Amino acid sequence: LRNFGSRHLSATSQNQASSKVSNINMFVRDALNSALDEEMKRDEKVFLLGEEVAQYDGAYKVSRGLLDKYGDQRVIDTPITESGFAGLAVGAAMAGLKPICEFMTFNFSMQAIDQVINSAAKSFYMSGGLVKVPIVFRGPNGAAAGVAAQHSQCFAAWYGHCPGLKVVSPFSSEDCRGLLKAAIRDPNPVVVLENELMYGTAFPVSDEAMSEDFVVEIGKCKVERSGKHVTLVSHSKPVGQCKAAEQLATEGIDCEVINLRSIRPLDIETIEKSVMKTNHLVSVEGGWPMFGVGSEICAQIMEGPAFDYLDAPAIRVTGADIPMPYAQVLEDGALPGVQDIILSVKKTLH
Repeated sequence: LRNFGSRHLSATSQNQASSKVSNINMFVRDALNSALDEEMKRDEKVFLLGEEVAQYDGAYKVSRGLLDKYGDQRVIDTPITESGFAGLAVGAAMAGLKPICEFMTFNFSMQAIDQVINSAAKSFYMSGGLVKVPIVFRGPNGAAAGVAAQHSQCFAAWYGHCPGLKVVSPFSSEDCRGLLKAAIRDPNPVVVLENELMYGTAFPVSDEAMSEDFVVEIGKCKVERSGKHVTLVSHSKPVGQCKAAEQLATEGIDCEVINLRSIRPLDIETIEKSVMKTNHLVSVEGGWPMFGVGSEICAQIMEGPAFDYLDAPAIRVTGADIPMPYAQVLEDGALPGVQDIILSVKKTLH
């Protein structure tokens, strides 16, 4: 089961607008690989550990070539013992190193969630600021394809719920490079939720993003598309499904699309500013509806200054409130799609 992911990589190419766009297209896995390489070169305290990250180059080839370049003291294959190697990584961070702990998927992080929450996230507070835990937990998150309920869930709300953690959820190659580099440099524990089906997707990247000094600030959204009628807010792979905005534009509906990038801290100010302009809000996510990222966004909008600007209730587009089915036709129905977004936009606009 641990090797299923490589058979389900997406080869879809998506084009996203970016400032100073170069003629370089970069796959998401290569963006992550280059970020790891540059940060390991920049700081010898940085090391990578996890299942199959070394000799196999990673289950998704994200760590390709790093073992040959940095050796087996800094690129470390572990047994299938998530609680064990996550605890080892937390201890190494407390001792002054900067571990990058890879989970082959975040579904397996449930075996190590005590280390992530109780050890990594809370130690700085409980020690009165004496014990820093500069660690990155990274790996694929969200639904894969045809791997059923135990391997198809989004952990953004799970980890976003916990104070002491920073949580990011990149979409594009530029997001992945900038957010992973920022996470590695951050003195706090950071959870980097990549997407299992995006590793084989290529995006154009800007000249700026190719710099070794490039980072994306944690806690800031990106407005992917400006609009005036309705705000679409999303993160990770569902940002690409907000291409529904292009179809809606042919019907005279102008959507503003916001890529969250960061789950915790949440850039609610950017969302509020957009809602004050468009007067309508639709959140889009692949996770379950109950207590999800969209729920938090809606709650903060209701509690803040943007509430008085809403002309209709905010609407959440989410995955179905069920364990993921195995059958493909049911799996397709359990995940939000472009048509769901279009219908929700038209509903909020009456």
